[in-house]
Amino acid sequence: MTKTTSVAAPVLGVRALNRATLDRQLLLRRSALSAAEAVRRLVGLQAQNVKPPYYALAARLDGFVPQQLSTLMADREVVRIVSMRSTIHTHTADDCLSLRPFVQPARDRELIHFRKGLAGVDLDRLAVLARDLVESEPRTMAQLREALHAVWPEADPASLAVAARCRLPLVQVTPRGLWGRSGQVALTTAEHWLGRPAEPAPAADDVVLRYLAAFGPASVKDMQTWAGLTRLCEVFERLRPRLLVFRDEQGVELFDLPDAPRPDPETPAPPRFLPEFDNLLLSHADRTRVIPPGQWGRSWQGNQAHRTLLVDGFLAGVWKPGPDALVVEPFTDLTRAQRADVLAEGERMLAVLHPGESPDIRFGRVRAADE
Repeated sequence: MTKTTSVAAPVLGVRALNRATLDRQLLLRRSALSAAEAVRRLVGLQAQNVKPPYYALAARLDGFVPQQLSTLMADREVVRIVSMRSTIHTHTADDCLSLRPFVQPARDRELIHFRKGLAGVDLDRLAVLARDLVESEPRTMAQLREALHAVWPEADPASLAVAARCRLPLVQVTPRGLWGRSGQVALTTAEHWLGRPAEPAPAADDVVLRYLAAFGPASVKDMQTWAGLTRLCEVFERLRPRLLVFRDEQGVELFDLPDAPRPDPETPAPPRFLPEFDNLLLSHADRTRVIPPGQWGRSWQGNQAHRTLLVDGFLAGVWKPGPDALVVEPFTDLTRAQRADVLAEGERMLAVLHPGESPDIRFGRVRAADE
């Protein structure tokens, strides 16, 4: 568990944590990394919809064009798969085959919520049957539900499909996920799609170090929130001699890599347009390093997440594309300089992702807190 330290550890304020995380997330300045290198460095990108990984990389990489990620996906060098927090991520092929086994305990635990609909179902047999089905040809979830329900007619069809998704590493096959293409979600196993067996789950120590490199400094609870796993305290304790230890302003112990960047808190942070469900906003138990307390809950409504705008490194508004204009809805009035910087960043994003088009960028009204 995350614990409050009684040892005099250096304190990192909110802005120090913000700048450190933005730097590691490639959001303080755009990186020259390739799309594949960035996907690995960031330990995957949230991909519940098709476009978010493209917007995420456009905000982070210098010289990025959508075809770079689309080609990686078509060539099966990156894939879309349910991994962290039971959500779809874009991972490199190597990470797909290793990180999915790492989070398998969370997928097994997820099935507890569906036990009523799976009464009498042999889950081992279900996994074998489902693997045969999707490896004979990619199947939609509807097709998978129908086929499994024929074997277990007394079970809940939706629960059967969830069980298959939890027990097997199911990837979404192309053309789903390609830029400018459409395609329904069709699934096969990662091993079948990539043509090689799954890797053993990596050592928890190694995954913690990768998490800190991408999201640190961070607490145990932060890491557990990102991974959807529990009982990682002993891993951090094992790593303690290799890590630096800080605390936040509430006294919560934070761990970090000794050589990781921790920029000056006053380092400028340019505006960034991020997609819905960007991992920057979802990968810590305490999200105040990016989301000011007064803006909590304003980047989503119900189950619908909004595309988000960062100003000075913090959540400051939402945005939405339209047929003839990109509309920015700030949470508070922006200064003239901030509006100019946001406008320039929006124009850059549109030029990267929609070259040849010239939609306007408009500032909508300041968005009310209850919207």
